Amino acid sequence: MFRKSLLVVLALSLMTCFAFPQQSSDDAVKAVQNLEQYREGLIRLWMNDFGNLGRYREANAKLGLQSANENRVVFMGDSITDIWKLEASFPGKPYINRGIGGQTTPQMLIRFRPDVIALDPKVVVILAGTNDISGNTGPMTLAEIEANLTTMAELAKLHKIHVVMSSVLPVNNYTERSKMFFPLRPPAQIVELNNWIKDYCVRNDCIYLDYFSAMVDDKGLLRADLADDGLHPNEKGYAIMAPLAQKAIDQALTAH
Repeated sequence: MFRKSLLVVLALSLMTCFAFPQQSSDDAVKAVQNLEQYREGLIRLWMNDFGNLGRYREANAKLGLQSANENRVVFMGDSITDIWKLEASFPGKPYINRGIGGQTTPQMLIRFRPDVIALDPKVVVILAGTNDISGNTGPMTLAEIEANLTTMAELAKLHKIHVVMSSVLPVNNYTERSKMFFPLRPPAQIVELNNWIKDYCVRNDCIYLDYFSAMVDDKGLLRADLADDGLHPNEKGYAIMAPLAQKAIDQALTAH
């Protein structure tokens, strides 16, 4: 009873602080419960390999050095990157997927060396932050997310890797499935983080990849036709993202 009451208090406080549009207290409570169950299910993995370095260890070992004329690109991110079929969106391109579902920026920072730097790409495309906002690995302030993104960008530049930093995608609560994710990802926080990412790119010679503007609707939420669960893009969503990513990669390759 105490635990349930605590969840209700947390959910209501989230709704009060972030003013979710069309969001019920029941939805917020369920979202918090789902997050708690998700985190409990990963305790064993996180205790042994918090960054999940084991996920791509074998694939990285098999990957040879890029050829002189190869413009290798690594996509670093969470589930939105993980489930993206890069070979379908970018046929014939030497693009490497290093997304891991559910991850936050501190986890990505842990594996940035083996999953990005050691692969010696020309460009890294970083898409991260939505799971930090939702608290997948614990509470995170925007300043902490920004610090982790900054460190990844600085590490890449130190190793002469061009940096493309992506905006966090909008979310929506238009479907039943979306109610599992939406209450923990306040649209206002997404906008605030994206404003910082854009400004950082301008000030630090990185390329800003603006998925958000191309995928948001007139209510400030993710277009209903671009995701079935209000968070993860469907084929139509990735069809919008792919040319934007390619344009940003081309800009990064020709910038210097």
